[in-house]
Amino acid sequence: MKSDPPGVGPIVSAAHLSKGAMPSMSEMEFALTVTHNAFQRWTVRCMTAAGYPGLTHLDVLLLHATNHRGREKTQADLCTMFNIEDTHLATYSIKKLESMGLVETGRRGKEKTVRVTQSGAAACERYHELREALLVSSIKTIGLDEEAVRSLAALMRALSGQYDQAARGAVSI
Repeated sequence: MKSDPPGVGPIVSAAHLSKGAMPSMSEMEFALTVTHNAFQRWTVRCMTAAGYPGLTHLDVLLLHATNHRGREKTQADLCTMFNIEDTHLATYSIKKLESMGLVETGRRGKEKTVRVTQSGAAACERYHELREALLVSSIKTIGLDEEAVRSLAALMRALSGQYDQAARGAVSI
């Protein structure tokens, strides 16, 4: 195992939290925070470069998820997919995407549905092209092992469940 530089300690944002039973969690949380912010900045700037300025990170995620496999989605499914608790945020994003002509909404019974438009699919395709050229090609040059990336993604999904369980516990205190 790699040790920390002498006198430096782990790379964390709150040293007092790394003094507990699992210091590596503080390192992971700091890395996750920095990665999350970089990812948000990337999605917004890539969509702007694709010709769709003014979208938020959530707008971009919901557009891509709506485009996923070309099937209509319910707003509830989109919120579940991204673990969005404040559904009004998704409602606002969907209205914004609809006003831009990127998605269209409908109803299935009492549920609100969302479907990508041709313009929305074109926006997703342009984003994909830029992502391949600017991000994926760059990441491939540093030689990341795809299986390691998949393992990291699986670990992050597992940890999200632990954070959700801990959040439920915190609410009951």
